Amino acid sequence: MTRARASTAAWAVLGGGLVAFAMPPWGWWPCAYLGLAIVYQLTAVISPWARFRRGSLFALAWVMPAMLWMWGLTIPGYLAVTPIFAAGFGLLCAAVPNRSGRSIGFVGAVVIWEVTRWSVPFGGVPLATLAMSQADSPLAPTVRLLGPLLLVALTAMAGVGLSNLWTVWRRRPTIVTKAGWISLAVPIVIVLGVPVLASLAPSGHVVGSLDVALVQGGGEQGTRALNTSTEEVFRRHLEASTLVEGPVDLVVWPENAIDTNDRLEKTPKWEVLTDLAAQLDAVLVVGVTEDISDSSFVNSSVAISPEGESLDRYEKKIRVPFGEFVPFRSLIEPLAPDYLPRRDAVEGQTDSVLETPIGTFGAVISWEVFFDTRGRAAALDGSQLLINQTNASSYWLTILQTQQVASSKLRALESGRYVLQVSPTGFTGIVTPDGEMLQRTAVSEQAVVHGTVELRDGMTLATRVGRWPMVVMALAMLAVPWVEARRRAAPPNATLPSIS
Repeated sequence: MTRARASTAAWAVLGGGLVAFAMPPWGWWPCAYLGLAIVYQLTAVISPWARFRRGSLFALAWVMPAMLWMWGLTIPGYLAVTPIFAAGFGLLCAAVPNRSGRSIGFVGAVVIWEVTRWSVPFGGVPLATLAMSQADSPLAPTVRLLGPLLLVALTAMAGVGLSNLWTVWRRRPTIVTKAGWISLAVPIVIVLGVPVLASLAPSGHVVGSLDVALVQGGGEQGTRALNTSTEEVFRRHLEASTLVEGPVDLVVWPENAIDTNDRLEKTPKWEVLTDLAAQLDAVLVVGVTEDISDSSFVNSSVAISPEGESLDRYEKKIRVPFGEFVPFRSLIEPLAPDYLPRRDAVEGQTDSVLETPIGTFGAVISWEVFFDTRGRAAALDGSQLLINQTNASSYWLTILQTQQVASSKLRALESGRYVLQVSPTGFTGIVTPDGEMLQRTAVSEQAVVHGTVELRDGMTLATRVGRWPMVVMALAMLAVPWVEARRRAAPPNATLPSIS
């Protein structure tokens, strides 16, 4: 490898590493802008192969640290998924020619890359996303306008703006053309102006309030269902429920706190739970996995009244690939390790809400909180509050858990709703519609989070329109440099000043 190539590779790794450290659990959100500025500079070359190579290396340095939790779950999966994601980003870098309009095309490419991996394969894998990296940034409230894809676009624009600032500095202001000044000013104006619009956008209105208690049973982090006693998990949550300080209106247990071989209402645990709801004089929402055959189960959220009635249930719609179902099971199972699930989860068909006498609650179980589509579906179905029951007890480190907290913040901002996140071993807490998490528990502790939350109605613009406006806009942006080149019928521009 030549010295120039080694230098370029080092810059690509630095850029990707900066984006990774903008992600939770590190959360240094300005680093994302610097990292994207670097890759924008690095891909200012004529050769599509060079753009692919540099973009892929950048993305690999981004996703490998930010998805390191997978190492403790499946080393082969980690080593397979991260290069595939990286290559996807590299392909889109290669698709943005080094011509007039490249900055617009680059932003469109970043958005298309993000929405693609949020959607495929197996329903999407929206982890280590740019939107997560900005959940605590001043740009985060912009998701109320056009959802997390707008936040991705603004993050990419900020990177382009920094890159253009670097270019202006290198060329010296006295020799920068009018077009150069415009390319510097436009991203800055957009990135600063859109949050102002978001502050004026509809975010829902208050229709009531509830006193809530979120129950975290506690226990060792890094344990898997195959070597964990389900009875012990149930006992821990019953024990933790004695810490609930009344009066409360709503008590929530996490995902998988209960495991049964039949419908919950037909098991002895039902009587225990109805007695608990009566003692607390509160609606009790529990997470339960119920076997429905030798090969299938359902992951549910069940609401129980203080009078012992089953009020409503929600069955999880988006399943975790290789965690709740095994794609191509007949091919993979003979070669798979022991931790593959023995049964496949059945995709739920219920509405996205739990209807109760004290309010309508949007149910977003675990993995579903990473998908903006699920929070939107709950809001469209009339939710006044979002409940995210989750179970991250089997994952290594706290990378995934903190990324889930960031996702809960984005869902709260998008929908204008409070989000209650409840986990058996952490993290548990209350997220306000402004994206602030209150009273977050520590990992492994047995605790109850108490709080008063608002019930809210009304829809944000993001809830009304969904993803499609941003997808269409991103495709149009990606086409701009190609259209410009054809319109001008001129050869490609010379290589832009870069840091390589």
